[in-house]
Amino acid sequence: MVFNWFRRKFGGSGESEVPADTVATPQPEASAAPPDLEPDSQAAEGGLLNWAKTALQSIQSRQNPRTTETAETITATEVSDAPPDAVSEAPPPDIVHPVAAEEPEAAETVAPVALDAGFLWSAEVLAAQGRRPEEVDLEEITWLQRLRQGLGKTRRGLVHQLRSIVGQGPLGRDAVEEIEMLLLQSDVGVKATDQIIAALQAKIRQETLPADQAIAYLKQILRDTLDAPFRNGYAQDFAPQKGQLNIWLIAGVNGVGKTTTIGKLAHIASQSGYRCLIAAADTFRAAATEQVKVWGQRSNVEVIANPGKNTDPAAVVFDAIGAAQARGTELLLVDTAGRLQNKANLMEELKKIRRIIDKKASNATIESLLVLDATLGQNGLRQAQVFAEAAQLTGVILTKLDGTAKGGVALAVVQELGLPIRFVGAGEGIKDLRPFSSFEFVEALLSSEVEVAA
Repeated sequence: MVFNWFRRKFGGSGESEVPADTVATPQPEASAAPPDLEPDSQAAEGGLLNWAKTALQSIQSRQNPRTTETAETITATEVSDAPPDAVSEAPPPDIVHPVAAEEPEAAETVAPVALDAGFLWSAEVLAAQGRRPEEVDLEEITWLQRLRQGLGKTRRGLVHQLRSIVGQGPLGRDAVEEIEMLLLQSDVGVKATDQIIAALQAKIRQETLPADQAIAYLKQILRDTLDAPFRNGYAQDFAPQKGQLNIWLIAGVNGVGKTTTIGKLAHIASQSGYRCLIAAADTFRAAATEQVKVWGQRSNVEVIANPGKNTDPAAVVFDAIGAAQARGTELLLVDTAGRLQNKANLMEELKKIRRIIDKKASNATIESLLVLDATLGQNGLRQAQVFAEAAQLTGVILTKLDGTAKGGVALAVVQELGLPIRFVGAGEGIKDLRPFSSFEFVEALLSSEVEVAA
């Protein structure tokens, strides 16, 4: 059974379906209380535990239907077989320009799934979004745990101190300054920090909120900030359209994980049931084509490339579009040369590629996504501002959240650029990049300090 990560549901992904995003990331009214994931909420009443048990049973039934038929109850100590979702490392049958055989990746080791603290936290986040336990996939559970672990460095420097400040009464000048410092240290950015502080002051100026309620209100503010682009014209539903060509142009400076990100996007697309193709248009960097081919092999997606020297990247894109149209491809991922924002010739090359796409595939759905390294913090924003003009950006992919205490840069990206975050990465594995959810991101950022095992 195919789990469509773009739609967050099992089965097909036709246009008639209701996008899962409309359920997964509800937009609360300003006066509405946000979902409460604190210990004294639904979990204490047993509702969460029953939801998690049902989800676990459903996951186990898909892993091993025969043994599940005889299962009567699920206890917290039960475990299941490893899920059959390891990525095939066999190369696709028709790579345009095959490369020398690579050493295969080590087989992915998946720990048995159990109803432990990590499972319960992930279940709580999914249940709070209105998800049904029967529709949850094991990879969603493990991804949420990886995301939470990835934001651990940011969270440890933020949550405890925030709780000690906001639970003491109306926000005075000293408290405001402390919160400002915490947010800026997490690289939230001046503009976003000012907006968050103003919203907090408006709520807490005249009343004293318990720490848990104050944190819940802060979560709502952060979600509203991250979802602002959707109120300004960007579609919240972000998925390739079935039955037609979609082209995603991927741009970014060297070192941000751009080519790796393309491989992970290809994996998501192929695992979600889309016919995918990669255009190796990074002809500037040595070995870039070979690198993207290796990722094509890992994700079982064909790569269109030209091994010749001094190849025009626009020509590669032109050929790839022709191949995609001939083969009924639904998603074409275009790798471009990593470039510094001050290199005029490379930025002009990016514009040329975009013109080729617009001309050759005028009926395609085109997205232009910028890969940003979260560890760069505010420096990444300065890069993005230049790319926005050359590449006609429509979204951001934020990578390497697991290696930084600056996870708050996600808020700065949205506030400064006005662009939605479309995907987020929290690890080096092929499954460590997933569609972005403001609800899940904020819960992982501001959840309790108890660490969970991945």
